[in-house]
Amino acid sequence: MYKIEAIIRPHRLEAVRNALKEHDLIAITVSDCRGAGRQAAPTHTFRGSQYSHGLELRLRIEVFVNDSHLEVALDAIQEAACTGEVGDGKILVFKAEQAVRIRTNERGETAVH
Repeated sequence: MYKIEAIIRPHRLEAVRNALKEHDLIAITVSDCRGAGRQAAPTHTFRGSQYSHGLELRLRIEVFVNDSHLEVALDAIQEAACTGEVGDGKILVFKAEQAVRIRTNERGETAVH
């Protein structure tokens, strides 16, 4: 069982959700976040002064998958989130030791899918 964490551009969320739904991966968590990478930070103008906070708005998507769905999920996220430009984001994979569905007390891979 794995946890996939993807940092993507906000406007690519629907494409990523649809790509995951095509593979029956519908349970995701989405959070707003900000970060800095290789992409140049945008400058803003406020009362005639320009400033840059150096952090881009991004979304963090978290998906838990069974071992058999890992590669399918990674490919779906990568293809849907890619624009081909600097700043498309990252996908991280973590091994999940245990999962428990609170409502039914199901454990392990049964709780994930």
